[in-house]
Amino acid sequence: MAHVLFQLIIGGLAMGAVYALVALGFTLIWNAVGIVNFAQGDVVMLGAYLAVGWCVDTWHLPVGIDLLVMLAFMALFGLAFATFVYRPVRNAPQLSAIVATLGLGMVLENSVVLIWGPEPMSSAGPFGNSTLQMFGARIYEQYPLILVALLLLMCAQEGMFRFTSIGRAMRATAQDAEAARLMGISTQRITTLIFVYASVLAGIAGWLLAPVFYVSADMGVRVSLDAFAACILGGFGSIPGALIGGLLLGVIESLGGFYISSEYIDVIAFGVLFVTLVVRPEGIFGEPQMERP
Repeated sequence: MAHVLFQLIIGGLAMGAVYALVALGFTLIWNAVGIVNFAQGDVVMLGAYLAVGWCVDTWHLPVGIDLLVMLAFMALFGLAFATFVYRPVRNAPQLSAIVATLGLGMVLENSVVLIWGPEPMSSAGPFGNSTLQMFGARIYEQYPLILVALLLLMCAQEGMFRFTSIGRAMRATAQDAEAARLMGISTQRITTLIFVYASVLAGIAGWLLAPVFYVSADMGVRVSLDAFAACILGGFGSIPGALIGGLLLGVIESLGGFYISSEYIDVIAFGVLFVTLVVRPEGIFGEPQMERP
């Protein structure tokens, strides 16, 4: 049974890595502008459709080139998101901005149905259905690719945040936008870059997820809910929390789906969310909030 457990953990970590990328987008935007971008999961769905529907099925681009083309589209989408969706409501009540993201999600879901049709699409990915043998377990080759991609992305992000001026400005804005503005940082420009970066992360998540899931208009809803639960588990607003929360939730879902039932994966996710809110509302890496009497 050890090989079965290993296989479940690797599969859970791979799904958790996707949740972590989406949760990171949640966290960066929340810290920068104080809104929960409920369209983030649908942005993942858009990235998957662009990669599979256009770059592969229509344009027949080779692996790697399709990723770069899709990411260029996602960067433009992030720019349009910040300019035409967030900026008009940035001074409105927070609820207005949240409703705007929900509306954007609905627009994206209906748009992909109009463009690519209602039938789900599939992608073989760079490895197809091939597997590899590890410690007696057979694992889809896509899973190690997802984990390696997360590791490389986090290393690149840390290098950007630590060693570049734009990266330091993005980190400062993502940690405390008001303090960054008082330090002379153009938070409006940096906020736009954060929307672009969050969209690119979502696009990568969609590209990595497409060979594992069927690409459909409603796939973003499930991913968004799981990523949101991961944010709560890790500590909402915490970048390390988004990563660890996503990986933990992926493993918990994988083990629960096997030992309990795959039909209860969503129940398991929300069970983890409920327990976290009851036992430690601030999450693993979150800081307790002091309430005034």
